[in-house]
Amino acid sequence: MDIKFPTNFWWGAATSGPQSEGRFNKEHANMFDYWYDTEPEAFYDQVGPNLASNFFNDYEKDIRLMKEIGLNSIRTSIQWTRLIDDFETATLNEENVQFYNNVIDECLKYGIKPIINLHHFDLPVELYHKYGGWESKHVVDLFVKFAEQCFKLFSDRVTDWFTFNEPMVIVEGEYLHQFHYPNLVDGKKAVQVAYNIQLASSKAIASFRKINQNKAGRIGIILNLTPAYPATQKNSDLAAAKFADLWLNQLYMNASTLGEFPAELTETLEKDGVLWETSDEELAVIRNNTIDYLGVNFYHPHRVKAPEVSPDSLAVDWLPEKYFEEYEMPGRRMNVDKGWEIYPKALYDIAINIRDNYNNIEWFVSENGMGVSREERYLNSQGMIEDDYRIQFIQEHLYWLHKGMEEGSNCFGYHLWTPIDCWSWKNAYRNRYGFISTDIRTQKKTIKKSGYWFKTVAATNKVALEKDIVKILTKQED
Repeated sequence: MDIKFPTNFWWGAATSGPQSEGRFNKEHANMFDYWYDTEPEAFYDQVGPNLASNFFNDYEKDIRLMKEIGLNSIRTSIQWTRLIDDFETATLNEENVQFYNNVIDECLKYGIKPIINLHHFDLPVELYHKYGGWESKHVVDLFVKFAEQCFKLFSDRVTDWFTFNEPMVIVEGEYLHQFHYPNLVDGKKAVQVAYNIQLASSKAIASFRKINQNKAGRIGIILNLTPAYPATQKNSDLAAAKFADLWLNQLYMNASTLGEFPAELTETLEKDGVLWETSDEELAVIRNNTIDYLGVNFYHPHRVKAPEVSPDSLAVDWLPEKYFEEYEMPGRRMNVDKGWEIYPKALYDIAINIRDNYNNIEWFVSENGMGVSREERYLNSQGMIEDDYRIQFIQEHLYWLHKGMEEGSNCFGYHLWTPIDCWSWKNAYRNRYGFISTDIRTQKKTIKKSGYWFKTVAATNKVALEKDIVKILTKQED
């Protein structure tokens, strides 16, 4: 069974500046740089951003490898802490301006579309210590200054831009669930941060409209959209799923695509006494500067149930989880190495949701991936990793994506996380996601079986599904 994708479909992969470049030649520290400097034991094997995957030095060779596996597009990010010398005035580091110019030009030389994101969890730590980071609207304006420099420098050649990658992860990781520095639990700050990031995105979009030098230029945001599936059809579980969707998905989707926050969410936040500080002027900026297109990151579904205790219980702090709890569905398929459920059909549900509720905006899968630990287990005698599990994972997700496209969803591309095994925050190199393996001791990079397979897919715009995969997909449809 073959599934066919349109001509000019984006077949690519995604990475980020801090996860691939490392700290080489970088004057300032971001949040993760600082965290590693102060608490290296929090990182797997104590491997930090000093190492990364050496893209800063190897970008020419790395981009040639990306071309070799057939990628026609690559998403990365520009590090605020690399490009800018003085955050208040947004003065430029000329040496690093040249680095990003070189990267962009090298991509274009090989016919690879560079897709540039401006913020991938890498706030300059100086701005957190001085102003509270995204808690501060002054930092919002400093981000816009940085964005403006990027548009002035690179929009003559870069047509595709994004403001933020997964803003809700910043909110949850830094202010609710303690998996990103500063590891706070402060619901009221989390709500304000969520709003301020949306404001920063909208203000950056407004600047893009004025500065952009390319008629084909467009700008969007990358969201980790994860359908909230209720544990049962009981009213209490349905209500839990509804709030989870409002908070985790609709907050940014509605504001970014429709220009306003969901009324039911803001009413709940106001009732709970945690609604963000805003102004009519700011809301007008958000309303008038919606995105041109959307990036969607998807790895696993979000299953929820009604909380075990009443949301009216006495609590010291507000947390969104007062309205829902995580639910582990019995019998779920798993990536056991990572601890994530595998549910490819969610991509179809996402596609239909975008079609029906968000004006069928153009979108692409900006991240999807299969992280496996100890991947050297799968080395063959020729020294290649036979990652059939990754190939199957991609096939299943592409099947359901294609089904959504057949039914009218306006998707134009698929990007795997990631082209080359890269550093992954606290997890460092524990789980590998790439089409291309990295030996972090020697920086030798080797194409995996999935890379050669993907080259054929990209060349033909076709995915061949073998009978055993079709059987699995048939079960999923049931």
